[in-house]
Amino acid sequence: MTRTTWTIQRVPSISGSLRVGAYLASGLAAVLVAGLLLSLLGLHPLALGGQVLHQSLGSRYGFEDLLLLASPLVMCGLSVALMLRVGLWNIGADGQFFVGAICAAGVGLYGPHWPLLPMLVLMGIAAALGGAAWIAVPALARLTLGTSEIITTLLLNFVARLLVDYLATGPWRDQHSSVTAQSPRIPYAIPKLPHDWHLGGVHWGIAVSVALAVVTALAFRFTRWGYELRICGANRNAAAYAGMRVRRRLLEAMLIGGAIAGIGGMLELAGTVHRLQSGLSNSYGYVGIIVAVLAASSPVGAIVTGLLMALVLNAGTVLQTHGIPASASVALTGLILMFAAIGERLAHYRVVVLHPRAPAPLSARTAA
Repeated sequence: MTRTTWTIQRVPSISGSLRVGAYLASGLAAVLVAGLLLSLLGLHPLALGGQVLHQSLGSRYGFEDLLLLASPLVMCGLSVALMLRVGLWNIGADGQFFVGAICAAGVGLYGPHWPLLPMLVLMGIAAALGGAAWIAVPALARLTLGTSEIITTLLLNFVARLLVDYLATGPWRDQHSSVTAQSPRIPYAIPKLPHDWHLGGVHWGIAVSVALAVVTALAFRFTRWGYELRICGANRNAAAYAGMRVRRRLLEAMLIGGAIAGIGGMLELAGTVHRLQSGLSNSYGYVGIIVAVLAASSPVGAIVTGLLMALVLNAGTVLQTHGIPASASVALTGLILMFAAIGERLAHYRVVVLHPRAPAPLSARTAA
């Protein structure tokens, strides 16, 4: 007598809905584990969760803070997602974010004295060029020498932060302030959204972030350039065999990714912080990696996951009010990334039931 058995098979690709479902289940698992840890610390996780939702979504000011926090996360997530589409990792979005802010601050402080809008455009161009230039060396090293872009872009983060520290405490230091680690106030600020929108505390940077994500998604979907990027990311050998210029496309993706992170630095500088200082980036580049992974490298998905990660960072702020250190939010984001990675891997496997083969008809066995 034969028995029905089962086995586990790996599928090379999964549908988008299954991927989203895996991420949702992973996020729920991460929240449950975080709640369990909070319970072990003697806190009430449901009450804390309610406070997080109320402070982030239940009030106008909380929602404005959420949008302000989401803007740099979307930009950094978009930068990482663009490179993930071609099979490369951008761990250095934080450094490109800083360099973009440096270039924008240099133009704002020492550039021409034009009206506000032309100056903001000029600062944005300078930030984009700065971010692209900062990733140019890792890009060329990757494409010519095969050097891991993960290591090179990561190490440049520390260089960029030290460069900001040097400028903010040295040649660009505010001579008229008691704070010795920041530049003078940038005289050009991104305007706020109209008061009629009931988001008067939010600047236009969030709209720029969303627009860039949508434009990138449309370019991926409807242009030959985006099509070739997708093919290069899926199979570089096949792309080269089809006559595509693979190295050029990879270089373009890396430079544009760096430029987007640089523009993110400019938006944060001219929209929120208004001074060059080392606290300009709250590890936005690193969180951007989680944003891109959770979004499955989708530019539009980065908008949603950027808001989600902003909510997680806000949760860290609420936890601090209950005596839990700020590192708890970092641990929470790491927990979400770990569960997301596990969920994405598990989604590629499925259980297959092996039914016993039915016996051949008697006539067929006789003929054989």
